[in-house]
Amino acid sequence: MQLDRQPISDQTWTGIRSEFTLPALEHVRRRLSELMEDPEPVMRQLVRVFIDDGTFCPGFQFLPGGQLHPTVVELFHRAMERQIPHNYFTVWMVTPSRDLAGARPVDLLKGSPAPLLRALGSSRWKE
Repeated sequence: MQLDRQPISDQTWTGIRSEFTLPALEHVRRRLSELMEDPEPVMRQLVRVFIDDGTFCPGFQFLPGGQLHPTVVELFHRAMERQIPHNYFTVWMVTPSRDLAGARPVDLLKGSPAPLLRALGSSRWKE
């Protein structure tokens, strides 16, 4: 898949919000503060998306109970190493991939992270 830094449609964000939730960053910060004494280490690992003037956190990165999904954290860390912007990483997570036999990365989070890491590595990110 090639993401060419085109604007991401409102429809895409609406779909992500409907399927996974897309809470505001401050809401996530408050919730994490209720769950742990120091939420800052977790806050630094969050996938964030920037829509208009708001900052949001895709719900697919959270496990029940509020912890971060370790595979999403690993994938996001790799994306940051490759300088893939947060918004495009999020879209990649919910887009069917040829490298994953047509599956979306988000649908394969319960399995081994290896195929997802390979797929992320083989995606072409046009500058």
